[in-house]
Amino acid sequence: MKHQDYCYGGGVKDWNKLLQKRLILDDLRVQSLQARIKNMASTQTRDVSDDRLPLTSGVELGTLNYIVTVEIAGRKMTVIVDTGSDLTWVQCQPCKSCYSQKEPLFNPTASPSYRTVPCNSSECQSLAFATGNTGICGENPPTCNYVVSYGDGSYTRGELAHDQLNLGKTPVDNFIFGCGRNNNGLFGGTSGLLGLGRSSISLVSQTKAIFGGFFSYCLPSTQSGASGSLVLGGNSSVYNTSSPISYTRMIPNPKLSTYYFLNLTGISVGGVTLQDSSFGKSSMLIDSGTVITRLPPTMYKALKAEFQKQFSVFPTAPAFSILDTCFNLSAYQEVDVPTIKLQFEGNAEMKVDINGVFYFVKTDASQVCLALASLSFEDEIGIIANYQQRNQRVIYDTKGSKLGFAQESCSFT
Repeated sequence: MKHQDYCYGGGVKDWNKLLQKRLILDDLRVQSLQARIKNMASTQTRDVSDDRLPLTSGVELGTLNYIVTVEIAGRKMTVIVDTGSDLTWVQCQPCKSCYSQKEPLFNPTASPSYRTVPCNSSECQSLAFATGNTGICGENPPTCNYVVSYGDGSYTRGELAHDQLNLGKTPVDNFIFGCGRNNNGLFGGTSGLLGLGRSSISLVSQTKAIFGGFFSYCLPSTQSGASGSLVLGGNSSVYNTSSPISYTRMIPNPKLSTYYFLNLTGISVGGVTLQDSSFGKSSMLIDSGTVITRLPPTMYKALKAEFQKQFSVFPTAPAFSILDTCFNLSAYQEVDVPTIKLQFEGNAEMKVDINGVFYFVKTDASQVCLALASLSFEDEIGIIANYQQRNQRVIYDTKGSKLGFAQESCSFT
């Protein structure tokens, strides 16, 4: 995976404005997730395989998310990895309205194995639960059309289809995906998106007979050459972890079962345990598609106060967008940064890597911000985002309904 701190197709004209726009759009995604959560809350396996795919940040393709390359009908497609959504889709020819992407558009007519999904099928009916929008019957022939809208205003529309998907050396026959004919938004120069949610239409569910419902990833930093991996299957021998794996259970929520929830029981900053009555009482969402972690207001207030206390010798800097705890470190060659640890039910722990603590607004370090933010209201769902998951092996065991964490310096050779 590569990180998206550079724009695809050209240089950055105004770095600060670009960063601010991305953080605002990240906040819109969070607001959309909160709205969808509230809306939804009111309303046998054969021998398992494993595959390991290089995972990079989307730097060169202009996206803040992480990307991986797969093949559909033998054609390489670079897609965003998203545990907070379910439908995998790519842009298709002919395209009514498509954004600019690096690779050629997928051409269904060039694939002899491409088939559209009928609108009266169970796969079409599953769209309502997986995407929040029901499938729409097209005409001549009556194919299943889909619509997916994302929190930052991005969207994809097209027809549901199936074709052969190749994940590394592993083929997946009759894989159901979206063939996008009308797409717009912050997907950078990628070809689409890989949905790693929990509904029946997600990649995880469709490949359960192959990979057993296991997958894991290590998200790298933004440094040049940094690369991680997406591992499909539960073979831990391919991990490169430097600490034991600690597991916490996935918190069940029948009304929100497409998401991954866990119970945050505590946070420590520089060895000091934070005191807040909300620890252990509400579930948190873990999401690879959100950039900045969001905490309930009182929890964030406690973290901010303790961090500022331990970092008080350094001059402050103005807030930046949603990030309100900023410092001017331009005069320092070395800085001791307080260690942040997140504790989860079952004594599981995630030590936030140094690359996930600060967001460098300015490259000269004159404006460096704590890379966490507050939610607007106490009753909103907290989110563990991709920035804080850097250099961690994050393991999803949907069969055993548990999540694992271990430190890992991401590299792929």
